[in-house]
Amino acid sequence: MTRQSVPLDKAFRLINHGASTLISAHHNGVANIMAAAWVCALDFNPSRLTLVLDKSTFTRPLIEQSGYFAVQLPTQTQAELVLKMGESRKYTPNKIDTIPVFYQENYAMPLVEDCAAWLICRVIPEAYLQEQYDLFIGEVVAAWADSRVFRDGHWHFDDAPEALRTLHYVSGGQFYVTGKGLNIQK
Repeated sequence: MTRQSVPLDKAFRLINHGASTLISAHHNGVANIMAAAWVCALDFNPSRLTLVLDKSTFTRPLIEQSGYFAVQLPTQTQAELVLKMGESRKYTPNKIDTIPVFYQENYAMPLVEDCAAWLICRVIPEAYLQEQYDLFIGEVVAAWADSRVFRDGHWHFDDAPEALRTLHYVSGGQFYVTGKGLNIQK
């Protein structure tokens, strides 16, 4: 298996390059997965991130009620899946029924198979930010990555198969794929 645990003090690096994400949540037997582009690293010790989540989404009440969410980094081969997860569950109620998911021990939410990385976050309640700006702060409580593309606390896109490069969504079905690295040694 290529899924490896990531030390929490390095977990912020999983989203620091600005890739598009999939967000999972679960509460009272109801689960959902949605696409989200506005996820950003906030702090590194402990690893925290921000997520913008509109009030109209199906996923938001699941997160508000459970206090947890998962962030996943889909790969180049999952671009169509990202678009599908961008459809509202209000109009596509069975959208997650055919997606290959797994459940990590001690966490009830579905995690999407074949992503480059997965982070489980506990919501840090900030009612004003959530209500006024739709901004959620999450503290990473667990993280994993595919060792073929992330290891030793760093991304290794140049050495990994092209299919494992992460996505950057623009609009109208247009994606960019994480490109070649540039390493400047001091």
